[in-house]
Parts: sequence; C-alpha cells; structure tokens
Amino acid sequence: MASDFFNFQQFTIRQQNAAMKVGTDSDLLGALCAGGNKILDIGTGTGVLSLMMAQRFPNAQITAIDIDEGAIADAAYNFEHSRWTDRIELHHASLQEFVNQSSGGFDAVVCNPPYFDRSLECPDKGRTRARHTSSLPFPILVEGAWRLLVEGGLFSVCIPPEVRSEFHRLCASAGFSLQHNYIIKTIPEKGPKRYVLVYCKGTSVSPIEETCCMRNADRTRSEWYQELMSEFLICGEK
Repeated sequence: MASDFFNFQQFTIRQQNAAMKVGTDSDLLGALCAGGNKILDIGTGTGVLSLMMAQRFPNAQITAIDIDEGAIADAAYNFEHSRWTDRIELHHASLQEFVNQSSGGFDAVVCNPPYFDRSLECPDKGRTRARHTSSLPFPILVEGAWRLLVEGGLFSVCIPPEVRSEFHRLCASAGFSLQHNYIIKTIPEKGPKRYVLVYCKGTSVSPIEETCCMRNADRTRSEWYQELMSEFLICGEK
C-alpha cells in the first residue's frame, strides 16, 4: 500500500485522497517534459508534475487542473506547503470546462493521461477516472492542448506502447509535430515500457529519438536514471 506521503528532495507530496499516487510515469514525465514561462498541467492529481516543473523552470507560472475532488484536496495542500505556492494556480475543472473559460496562451502543456480503454473499470470511481480514457478521451485531450497552446508551444505526455500509434495519429491530424521521442525501457533486453513524447504545435521539426533504460541488465539503477532523478528523488526512494 502506498504511503500517505512521498518525500522528494525539495518538496513533499501528500497523497491521502488522490486516486493515483506518485509513480514512475509522473517522475519520468516531470523530469523530461518541455517547459516554458506559462505552463498548464492537465489532470494534476497530487500536483507532483506541477511541483517538479516549478523546480525545473524557476520563471514559470503554472496552472494545474483536475476534475477529482480528492486530487484537488491533495494538490491544494501540496502547493500551499511548497516554496512555489505563489507560482502555481489550481482549478477544480474538467479540461472541457477549462478550455471554455481560459484565454489560453500557454507555451507548454503537460499531461500524464489516462490510457485504459478496454480493461474492466475498478469499483473505485476516482481511480477509474484517473486511469480510463472515458474520463479524458485522447481526441478531447489533443484538441484541448491545441486550443490552449500558442503557436510553437510544446505538448508533453507519457503513454504506454499499446496506445502510442493512436495518440500519435491524433496529434499529427491536429497539426502537432513530434519534437522528442523518449523510448523508456525498464531493462535493456526488454521492449519499451513507456514513451515520453514532446510535440510542437504548428511547426514542422525533425524529431529527436532517445532510447533510455531505467535499470541495467543486473537490475541496478542505470546511470541515465540516476542522473535524470538526481535533483528530485531522495537516495533510496524508487
């Protein structure tokens, strides 16, 4: 069972109420996503991505949104108890609601989206919302990111291999161009476990592709992963 609190080097995450706890996906996305001066975190959950971006991008003003009341409660607590509370704004809203009320102008959007669409939904309604695309279908996410970003703005996500083709097709159809493709493996001999994808709005670029392993063949942490998380994780965590 996950602890109610998770300690990073520069902040602590309370995760008593949020359906999804701190995990490897959010750690990877928070450390690899593109940033800017005006950033939107869609489906913030505990707020871990917003706090990682606040740490990485000291000039950024960050807006975080979530539809789940438990997530909002934890994110609000975590933001208020961080050193960056004046740079993070929290909204209890769906993406559709936020798109309708926002003037946009974001130069970076980040989302760790739900991606289960064929598996059985679990009895916990909050966890179901956090995990299943019924709560945030890919077409709505892609369209929302497009509408909220400025021209040349960057859209970062973390998704598993089984939905990568569908997601990439939707992004390409909307007018996004893949800028950076991080292929994440757990160990060298296995196939990809996750993709961290960074798209650019309306600008054609030649994508950079990197294959990254979290652990070595002997299951020890890889040098890449240790360096990536060196400013975030406390030694011994994860």
